[in-house]
Amino acid sequence: MPIVPFDSSDRVLAQARAYISSPGLMIAEKERSVPLLLKALKISCDIDLRREIFFILGSFAKEELYWSLYEIMSDPDEPDELRDQAAVYLSIIGTFLDDPQALVRRLTADLESDEHDTRVRAIIALGWEGNITAVLPLIECIYDPDHEIQEVAVNALCNLKDSRVLRLLAERLQNCFLDQKRAILFNMWRFKDKQNEVAAIYREEIESGDTALRIDILTLLGQMNNQAEHVDLYNSLLYDPDDKVRAFALERLGNLQKLQARDVISFLDDPSMIVKRTAMKILQAENCQNGNNTLNH
Repeated sequence: MPIVPFDSSDRVLAQARAYISSPGLMIAEKERSVPLLLKALKISCDIDLRREIFFILGSFAKEELYWSLYEIMSDPDEPDELRDQAAVYLSIIGTFLDDPQALVRRLTADLESDEHDTRVRAIIALGWEGNITAVLPLIECIYDPDHEIQEVAVNALCNLKDSRVLRLLAERLQNCFLDQKRAILFNMWRFKDKQNEVAAIYREEIESGDTALRIDILTLLGQMNNQAEHVDLYNSLLYDPDDKVRAFALERLGNLQKLQARDVISFLDDPSMIVKRTAMKILQAENCQNGNNTLNH
């Protein structure tokens, strides 16, 4: 009678799925479950299962996981989707590692690779809060001739949450292409402790920067705190040549209750339907709230 070989891989994967479905048991048996899940991570062809292992081990076994993530990220035989996700997970757990310097050195060396995707993933993986060692290598990347490298490096630098980076990026705004400028402006909100400086940068760009970015920057500014401080800016934009800018400023001032009814009514004659509709919404909202046409100062 022929002997059927036992496939230990199937058993490992079955046990891995059992642990994933029972997180309490997995944590209680950490000394056994973590090595088993790491083995499953290497042998499984199921991308969804491997993603689940990323998530699970990233929540309670970061020190055991991070080199496996790096190996997946660096392996050209792995699916690109999984390599990308491994880089992202490294950027998430990096800030929690006890001693990440060996990882940082390896990722920094990867920045010199001839492979574009290897460099992109290394930049992504380096972008965790407090990774000060990565500041200078990432700064070099924002001057790279490859535009994607520049943009990914901007995102990673902002993830570091180092206030010194904000000044550098503000200076870079003066001499960079539109795509990199957009990347910088869209990431500055991450500097939560520098909101006033970021708002000042946004205002300057709205007033004298690229016109193609004005609506985007106005939206970013509108999401920040202390909106009342920007009333003068919104007033100055009420008669802007761009009807989208006019509509945005009108809507913002209406939300802040900084217009009178007669001011809003005058915009019902605006040549742009976008502005007319915005004025009508403000008047209707105020009528519903107060039962009259008067908007408070």
